[in-house]
Amino acid sequence: GMKFIAIGRRWARTGGLLLLAASCALAAGNGTHKKTHKHKDTPRSSASTLPVYTIGPNDVLSINVWHEKDLSATLPVRPDGDISLPLIGQVRASGYTPLQLQQELTKMLRAYIDHPRVTVVVTKVMSRMFNVLGKVVKPGAYALDQPTTVLDALAQAGGPAEFANTKKIYVLRYKQNGSRWIYPFNYNQVIEGHLPWENIQIKPGDPVVVP
Repeated sequence: GMKFIAIGRRWARTGGLLLLAASCALAAGNGTHKKTHKHKDTPRSSASTLPVYTIGPNDVLSINVWHEKDLSATLPVRPDGDISLPLIGQVRASGYTPLQLQQELTKMLRAYIDHPRVTVVVTKVMSRMFNVLGKVVKPGAYALDQPTTVLDALAQAGGPAEFANTKKIYVLRYKQNGSRWIYPFNYNQVIEGHLPWENIQIKPGDPVVVP
């Protein structure tokens, strides 16, 4: 009986030490894994938050070729979607992101200069616009350079003005087949958390009308 108890205690001590060692190793392994995982994910998540903008007609571009002032310019994209630059002539810009156009211009300029370094920046968004009309503080045209709801659009316009009929606001949208759709927006209800489906995403060309 005493032998059995002694053996049991010895196994308990050994097992406890092994379990403690295994736990420490596992904790160390998990710590290393977490650090590596965080290091890998950090740049990926930050890159994914960057907005991707597609160039369109009438947008104003600033094109800079390093150490080549004659090839650098600030110019609008023509209604047909093209731009014209010295040496390379007519280039398609509409439908490209600034980075894609930058890469395309770099490739084209390699035929004329060594190791061209090109940057493309959209300095004025003109192809993606919406209008806020009627009784708002700042009526006018606004750039649609990020996802924008009706409430966002009204906020950009300074909000409804005095005597505005905030229950009868609407978005007017023209479809490709020529039909016209009216989307009602009850400002009073939406700001209180009701009728969330009325707070739709604005599309290029949409007017938001505040009677």
